[in-house]
Amino acid sequence: MADQRVAVVTGASRGIGRAAATTLAAAGHAVVVGYAGDDAAAKQVVEQITAAGGQAVAGRADIADEQAVAKLFDTAEQSFGGVDVVVNSAGRMSLSPIADLDLADLDALHRTNIRGTFVVAREAARRVRTGGAIVLFSTSVVGLQFPGYGAYAASKGAVEAMTLILAREMRGRDVTVNAVAPGPTATDLFLDGKDEATVERLAKQPPLERLGTPADLAEVVAFLAGPGGRWVNGQIVRANGGII
Repeated sequence: MADQRVAVVTGASRGIGRAAATTLAAAGHAVVVGYAGDDAAAKQVVEQITAAGGQAVAGRADIADEQAVAKLFDTAEQSFGGVDVVVNSAGRMSLSPIADLDLADLDALHRTNIRGTFVVAREAARRVRTGGAIVLFSTSVVGLQFPGYGAYAASKGAVEAMTLILAREMRGRDVTVNAVAPGPTATDLFLDGKDEATVERLAKQPPLERLGTPADLAEVVAFLAGPGGRWVNGQIVRANGGII
């Protein structure tokens, strides 16, 4: 289909990225399932999309590697004819008080969350077609300032700055640039290392009194990527159930 929209989704083998990939596919996008290393999980996502009648291919890429990311976009162009939507949901999280953080962990976190986001955003800015959308990922912790999240929130603060500036740099291209900033969401990334009491406490914080789900965030992504979100641009959407 000449008018079919094509989405590149990073971090799409699990969690929010997987939900975003399948939701965009259900909305009619052909999807490139970007993933870092889990071949089997990425294959499952492709099979899930194609079994439902959609189109998808997998592409392996470390998002901080500019050559690998360029190949991911090449895959979209060669398989489906171009790129209309880019969703960068790949990310890393390290939790520690600032006083105790291992700087190797800081460097690894920033390599993925800052450099990786920048590399994907740069490629998206070069390749996304007119009428397209770029969706990056921040975190509501930038505003909530939970102890232990200093390095992670700092990296996502950089993403928010990137988002707002890129939206302005895309002037005249009819391409929107926004970031989704989830609150506590039931993903492996979030649940890892947290005991049951901590998870329960965080789940009670929003007025809706539950954790977010990957599907909740995927619907926000689909809105920003779709026709209903065309007038939303240069925004940080804090999708967190109302935590303040």
